[in-house]
Amino acid sequence: MNNEIAKQRQFWDKEAYGFDSIYSGQKSKIAIWLDSIFRWDMYERFNYTMENAQPIEGRTFLDVGCGTGRYAIEFARRKGRKVVGLDISSQMIEICQKRALDENLLDRVSFIQSDLLQYKIDNYFNLCIAVGLFDYIKEPLVLLTKIRDCIDDRAIMSFPRAWTWRAIVRTIRLKAKKIDVYFYTPWEIADLLNKAGFNKYSFKKIGQLYCVTAFVK
Repeated sequence: MNNEIAKQRQFWDKEAYGFDSIYSGQKSKIAIWLDSIFRWDMYERFNYTMENAQPIEGRTFLDVGCGTGRYAIEFARRKGRKVVGLDISSQMIEICQKRALDENLLDRVSFIQSDLLQYKIDNYFNLCIAVGLFDYIKEPLVLLTKIRDCIDDRAIMSFPRAWTWRAIVRTIRLKAKKIDVYFYTPWEIADLLNKAGFNKYSFKKIGQLYCVTAFVK
């Protein structure tokens, strides 16, 4: 494990429950109100992902950087045939596994502590998502190429926008915690997608994010 991944793993092990509270709402009313104003695009990217992943039933999904499993669990709820979530944080994976067990979904969804480059893929997945992942990836082309190589239909991804107020705030906040964060222009994303071998893709600007659906055929 390289130093960058080791730092991120330690960071997300500490942040796991705080991160999940953005979705669970298990925080103060003021914090929930602030999330609704400043993080509404995080909720909207969830809706974007589910809409652009159709059809879900009977298909296979890989969630890279699955966090606390919100997306992977939802694919399983909607009768995805096989769903695999990967994350480098042991704490994130523990939360995912408990949630899948509580919802009786372990026959369709599994969670593995790994990054994508270390994970051995035996068969193609129909669809891969990488939501909230490229914020922390120093060499995105390597990861994009691996994503392209492990799917036979499409990938759904989010990229934080460059030159926004949130980019400045996040950079300062995460630098204080010794975590690097990266931001993208549409031209940079398009160049990465082309180099990774995606022949067709679409963008949607959602708040401080770009959401992308990229096809392999």
